[in-house]
Amino acid sequence: MTDQLKTVPIDLISPNPFQPRLHFNTQEIAELAQSISENGLIQPLIVRPSDIFGYELVAGERRLRAAKLAGLKEIDVLIKEMTDSDSMRQAIIENLQRSDLNPIEEAKSYKQLIERTQMTHEEIASSMGKSRPYISNSLRLLNLDYPLQEALEAGQISQGHARLLLSLDSNQEQMNWLHKITNDKLSVHQLEKALKEQKEKRSKKKRKNIFIEEQEKQLSQSLGLKVDLTYSKEAKGKLTINFSNQEDFHRLINKLL
Repeated sequence: MTDQLKTVPIDLISPNPFQPRLHFNTQEIAELAQSISENGLIQPLIVRPSDIFGYELVAGERRLRAAKLAGLKEIDVLIKEMTDSDSMRQAIIENLQRSDLNPIEEAKSYKQLIERTQMTHEEIASSMGKSRPYISNSLRLLNLDYPLQEALEAGQISQGHARLLLSLDSNQEQMNWLHKITNDKLSVHQLEKALKEQKEKRSKKKRKNIFIEEQEKQLSQSLGLKVDLTYSKEAKGKLTINFSNQEDFHRLINKLL
């Protein structure tokens, strides 16, 4: 079957099940509906024959919604024979070309391609005109907890923020930093600097703990008793020597004297 351009009842067109866009701007749809009412539909929708009823939309979700809002009963379509994979790819490409998919919608689109068509990251990158690392980094955003994904979708944080938060060990820590970003209006650079300082402090503390543990071990071996050592940043601390009977106490006193 070759491509056909024809006018069909608008009610015969069902949405594309592979539509990656989850949110549509109602104001933009209303403005497009007004334009369609005044000027008609300039560009036909792309559809494919449905196995169930009528036609399935391939590309033109915004135009279809606006046309319905404008009260059109019939609409111009270009009918194409397409596989599920082709339909999905066409829907994603159309939306990506509009450049306003939010990062989570984009990542979910790539995930759909992988799960439904077994495409590799490299193949998707080539198909979409992106680099392989770009596709991989986009998919990593789906590892974020749902509240962080919501924040990214809403524009409260950027992809740069999100990638930095993914480097944190726990979901709770990610949430804590999310609150700091939104409350303190941290830029990506500021967040990167703060996380680097936090990592250095933890590393320094870990090294200090190893030193203290070694000192405790040496003192315990020397005294033959359990020793607890605490040490603060100000070089203050406390040494606790534990004994369980009078014999241990006298032996400790003799060693110290």
